Amino acid sequence: MPEDLEPGVIRKLDEVVVNRIAAGEIIQRPANALKELLENSLDAQSSHIQVQVKAGGLKLLQIQDNGTGIRREDLAIVCERFTTSKLSRFEDLAQIATFGFRGEALASISHVAHLAIQTKTAKEKCGFKATYADGKLQGQPKPCAGNQGTIISIEDLFYNMPQRRQALRSPAEEFQRLSDVLARYAVHNPHVGFTLRKQGEAQPALRTPVASSRSENIRIIYGSAISKELLEFSHRDDVFKFEADCLITQVNYSAKKSQMLLFINQRLVESIALKTAIDSVYATYLPRGHHPFIYMSLTLPPQNLDVNVHPTKHEVHFLYQDEIVERLKQQVEVRLLGSNSTRTFYKQLRLPGAPDLDESQAADKTQRIYPKELVRTDASEQKLDKFLAPLAKSDSGVSSSSSQEAPLPEESFRVAAAKKNREVRLSSVLDMRDRLEQQFSTQLRSILKNIVYVGCVDECRSLLQQETRLYLCNTRCFSEELFYQRLVYQFQNLSEITLNPPLPLKELLMLSLDSEAAGWTPEDGDKGELAASAAEILLKKAPIMREYFGLRISEEGNVESLPSVVAQHRPNVAHLPVYLLRLATEVDWEKEARCFDTFCRETARFYSKLDWREESAGSSRWTTEHVLFPTFRKYLLPPPRLRDHIFELTSLPTLYKVFERC
Repeated sequence: MPEDLEPGVIRKLDEVVVNRIAAGEIIQRPANALKELLENSLDAQSSHIQVQVKAGGLKLLQIQDNGTGIRREDLAIVCERFTTSKLSRFEDLAQIATFGFRGEALASISHVAHLAIQTKTAKEKCGFKATYADGKLQGQPKPCAGNQGTIISIEDLFYNMPQRRQALRSPAEEFQRLSDVLARYAVHNPHVGFTLRKQGEAQPALRTPVASSRSENIRIIYGSAISKELLEFSHRDDVFKFEADCLITQVNYSAKKSQMLLFINQRLVESIALKTAIDSVYATYLPRGHHPFIYMSLTLPPQNLDVNVHPTKHEVHFLYQDEIVERLKQQVEVRLLGSNSTRTFYKQLRLPGAPDLDESQAADKTQRIYPKELVRTDASEQKLDKFLAPLAKSDSGVSSSSSQEAPLPEESFRVAAAKKNREVRLSSVLDMRDRLEQQFSTQLRSILKNIVYVGCVDECRSLLQQETRLYLCNTRCFSEELFYQRLVYQFQNLSEITLNPPLPLKELLMLSLDSEAAGWTPEDGDKGELAASAAEILLKKAPIMREYFGLRISEEGNVESLPSVVAQHRPNVAHLPVYLLRLATEVDWEKEARCFDTFCRETARFYSKLDWREESAGSSRWTTEHVLFPTFRKYLLPPPRLRDHIFELTSLPTLYKVFERC
């Protein structure tokens, strides 16, 4: 290394250079100057603030307020660095509750622009006007006429910093930044009237009234598309000692430009952590690259907040920052879930007028939407398939065509003609009919009368349309209720589905006990004895089932026919063994009213289970569309409990909003 190299000489910079460097850190563009001066005007208890701009604030930036003004004796030092009325010692920083406090804003501006101040206090008889350069008063303040308040005029910003001036955007873009800053303070301070005007133009670019509201100012500034979607809420957290007042858009609104207005202790700031957390909540609902409109005002204990982090004070640090961000994220999630009408499952997917659900009810609803199927998963499956093969064969050829002609039943499922219609006089059955007619939901009935079938989602659920609304319904639950009601209304007048060949009752019951659905355990006793006992019950009650419901069991113990409950519908015989076992064990055969009710319920449960195996799925889809749904429209009197099984997914107006965002 050369020995003749000398170290550089450290020199103290000229004070003018130091001040200009410091000023450039604080006043980076006209919008920074406006922010500082707006905060001064708000600190001065102003109720109206007017801003006039020329050339995007580079030629002229003038702020006029009607606040408390500046005392004449303070005009001499008002533009010197570190002169402030907000604190006198370092410890006061811990309790600072106003905007400006360092005394650098006016000083910085005076080093990079031509600055003039005109002010009048309530106690003084006249106002005074003063001009400043490089933080120093130029001459003595001159008396002048004027109203209470202060007018600060900034001309030729960055006149002595050509590199900074060249780096700025066009005057139009700088004006837009000025407008954005003023708009944010107008939303946060609705009690103050704000006016922004370009010099020489009669109409203001932005104006908000005095004593307005935040939502109204959002409508005035950002438009009704945002204001009509606003969701307002407040939150107080005693653990982390903060309060939040928020206005956020629901998920019907989104825009490609992100808009987050964040104030902490009345100061306009930015928080990347909070913005990222809120965006992550909305990402579930909004199209990629789209954002909500967010206004948040947080109030923290002053001692928990460090505002003296960044020269422009746009960045702040506070105690428990991660925990507070997480709490706010949770609050937004809860509010969106509770208000959204188009996307969230437990709130969106419900019939209008249905009550809200808590978490336990929502979980129970999920179980009802996906009811547990009685499937054959044990070793007896092959045995059952072989046993029912003659009957199952007739199902396999059903087409999934959308033709309006139903496939005709084959020989093994021959439908016998109904008997001549007979009048029902049993009071128990008439009472059942009365209950159905008195307790049904007129709202649900109105929907069902005008439904248009859209398609099957799976074996339990289907889509349907009513006017401009799209619904998801649990087809099985509706089918079960339909079959129950048809059994009640066709009591003693049901047609019969003849089984060819007849099926031996006892063997069917043995198959049922072999299945997992029966839940048999060794403690229940011998299967053969249980099957014989169940067969004895059903043989004893066979005359009742034959006379009233068209279920025929011969004296020899063969099942010869099943009731034809809905035209063109055939039950899934795979569930026949369990059905017969449940008739023996679950039907109350001793009391007339209970007997008819429980028999209809068990039969309806059996008939509601279609065959969704791969080879039969086409037939089941056809039956759903061309048999079940037309019968829903014609006959079903839906009880109120079916509200839990039909859910509004969306509507045409909602979809229009989605398409507009795309």
